[in-house]
Amino acid sequence: MTTAEATVASLIAHGIDTMYALPGVHNDHLFDAFFKASDAIRVVHSRHEQGAAYMALGAALATNKPQAYAVVPGPGLLNTSAALLTAYSMNAPVLALIGQIPDADIGRGLGHLHEIRDQAGIITRLVDFADRIRGPDAASGLVAQAMRSMGAGRPGPAALECAIDVWGRTGSVTAVPPSPAADIAIDEDAVAAAAKRLGTAKRPLIVCGGGAQSAAGEITQLSAMLQAPVLGYRRGRGVLDSRDPLSVTLPLGHELWGQADVVLAVGTRLLIQLRQWGIDENLAVIRIDADPKEPARLHKPDVALVGDAQPILRRLVDSIGAYNIHRAARTDEMQERQSAWTKRLSKLGPQLGYLAAIRAELPEDGILVDEVTQVGFAARLAFPVYRPRTFLSPGYQDNLGWGYATALGAQHARPDVPVLSINGDGGFLYTGNELATAIRHSIPLVAIVFVDGAFGNVRRIQQEEFGNRLIACDLANPDFVKYAESFGAAGRRARGPDELRMALRESFARREPTLIEVPVGAMPSPWEFIMMARVRGP
Repeated sequence: MTTAEATVASLIAHGIDTMYALPGVHNDHLFDAFFKASDAIRVVHSRHEQGAAYMALGAALATNKPQAYAVVPGPGLLNTSAALLTAYSMNAPVLALIGQIPDADIGRGLGHLHEIRDQAGIITRLVDFADRIRGPDAASGLVAQAMRSMGAGRPGPAALECAIDVWGRTGSVTAVPPSPAADIAIDEDAVAAAAKRLGTAKRPLIVCGGGAQSAAGEITQLSAMLQAPVLGYRRGRGVLDSRDPLSVTLPLGHELWGQADVVLAVGTRLLIQLRQWGIDENLAVIRIDADPKEPARLHKPDVALVGDAQPILRRLVDSIGAYNIHRAARTDEMQERQSAWTKRLSKLGPQLGYLAAIRAELPEDGILVDEVTQVGFAARLAFPVYRPRTFLSPGYQDNLGWGYATALGAQHARPDVPVLSINGDGGFLYTGNELATAIRHSIPLVAIVFVDGAFGNVRRIQQEEFGNRLIACDLANPDFVKYAESFGAAGRRARGPDELRMALRESFARREPTLIEVPVGAMPSPWEFIMMARVRGP
């Protein structure tokens, strides 16, 4: 087999059935291997390398399964670096296959096509595992290592390089089969300590991040047992159904943080809470993290549990009964608190009107992909999310322009449910060219572009904090309806929430690539509900 054929065979053996990619001369033998294996693996080619990488990211987030992309070295790699960085920050299992210059010349600085100084060093700063495939005999083993690394401990991306003259090299191959991830032994003493603290707590609070998405059932059960509110912000939305009065977002979570006596943090860095909201001796912290380095990074917790959240939480649910005190049901109290915050959040009326229209038409299992835009900021605070992995938000990178291509990957990987991408005009054109990919591969993604003619957040900050000295914030836009139609996609325009709701209903029913332009004006600031004051400690 060639190195490329051995690599592709190993990818297929590990469950990779799609390769998001942009071809090029460095990877010609790799793409020939894809062609030969096209009955088992499909290539979805994008119009820009960042589109391929973001699609792999969206597919990984929507399915919780490893996904892969392939691009050429140098500029190809660098064009995907923002997506790879985002995959790292979101703990997403994305495998990058990156070409290289001729093997013997790597590191010599001869000026080969797409040569970049220390490409391997750049890659290692973006992923958890990286290596170079040096021949067909090594390919299967390295793919197995990369795939294993993406599921071991804290999930994250991996990358494999291969030189232009190595992909086509032939030799004997010994297939390395997939291996199950090693189970991490649960610390039963720590489980007992956590169960006792939670069981005897008077005002427990649960904080969820992306690492809690696979443990929704256990967290729902634990919340009911403890009458503990569950806070989810960006990556933690949907772990507890928003219709449950105990499901809270950032503003009410901030209020509850100041009153809690025990906090259970599941799969979250807890950065906002520890750095912005504060900590004191009257608040005990219990952490569940996949990475053993994480619990004490900011503040040493009272109890640390390391491993996959789902089995640890299962043990907690089974153990708490021995310690759990009686608490009155908090339904009425939480409904009153929710109602009070609903009134305060009504300041964001324009955004909330559009979100209500979206929620009314997007099915419960439909996926919303947010963006760095005014409606996106409000969605993190107020959009009802009913199920895990149905609200995809870019985590702490919060990178403008990630949304459309990421949503395209989510829709491709989840053709069974509708996916909706929400964008501002400032971010959409980062990957709006991937409308061509949606058409070429018949991906029925529906996208909204809210058009205000500006980088709206930047403009408002300049107006309010810099004496209205406006610079580099105004935009020249196309007619987005005509833009969509020029690709062969459906283009619609909706003026106001009612028209948006009707446009969404029709678009979801037609199941074709669609872009809906929504002209809007300046929107009220959400930042008072996000950047909130310290409520504990000095």
